[in-house]
Amino acid sequence: MGQVMEGHRLASEIRGRVRQRVDSLRDNNGIEVGLGLMVVGDNPASVQYFQATVNIAKGVHINTYQYRMPASVSLNEILNTICDINRDERINGLLVLFPLGRKINPRRVVNAILPEKDIDGLGSVSVGRLAAEESTFQIFAHDIPRATRERQFLPQQADYLPCTPSSFLPCTPFGVIRLLEFYGVQLRGKNAVVIGKSLAVGKPLAMMLLAKEATVSVCHKATADLRAYLRNADIVCSAAGVSGLIRGDMIKDGAVVVDIGINVQQDGRVVGDVDFDEVLQRASLVTPVPGGVGPVTIATLLENTVRSAQSNALLNSPLLIAP
Repeated sequence: MGQVMEGHRLASEIRGRVRQRVDSLRDNNGIEVGLGLMVVGDNPASVQYFQATVNIAKGVHINTYQYRMPASVSLNEILNTICDINRDERINGLLVLFPLGRKINPRRVVNAILPEKDIDGLGSVSVGRLAAEESTFQIFAHDIPRATRERQFLPQQADYLPCTPSSFLPCTPFGVIRLLEFYGVQLRGKNAVVIGKSLAVGKPLAMMLLAKEATVSVCHKATADLRAYLRNADIVCSAAGVSGLIRGDMIKDGAVVVDIGINVQQDGRVVGDVDFDEVLQRASLVTPVPGGVGPVTIATLLENTVRSAQSNALLNSPLLIAP
């Protein structure tokens, strides 16, 4: 039987550092850190994540600015609200929760957020910098020589990192990488399968795994034989949003399985893509849902928010010494 790869310990460590930075900015520089959150309609998963983020942000002393919009909201109303948030000096980052509704183009919405406030890392600037390997140095925090090599080709402001990031990495896939490393999972040379090709999780996660020198296959709903890919995988990361998609007999012995799926059942339970009990019998490490990647994602989001605040403070006050 494998080990449960829960995310609460890592998330707690990240939140502890975030709280110290937030308090230091407030006490030493008079700067309050603020996070904007926008949700459209009443999707159960979105509302649950919204409230969890608000509560956790309060615990690290980050102010939250909540924008709850009806399902009937228009694209223009959302874009106008984002324009106001972009100008609001109290708000250092904005998280927009999906889905937004069938008539709303999500890319129009995400790209309306200023890159320096795109703390979820989903705008074209952030995703493009990741694809061009201009922001991947952030995933080599413990590999100082590698991080230094990555940074030497970046704009001058990168010298102030981590307080002045050139862009942010998408929080959920970055959280997956951090969780794998926290549990000592070696990525270099391993066969990794990512299920799901969304711009929010699947594609950026594949790029991060490639940067870590894993051999990556991306599977999706048109993949002809998913089982064949999984049976050869050392690491499986599923973000398909299909409950019970991955069964125990699809996983090879000793594999590491990261469940990123979020599926709300009719009885209100939240489950992932993985049949947890079956897979735990064969895998070496398996994340639970909830309690796996989710806590690390939120902690990373808050970390990006305080980094944005530090960056803004430094750019507006060059003599400020970042905490």
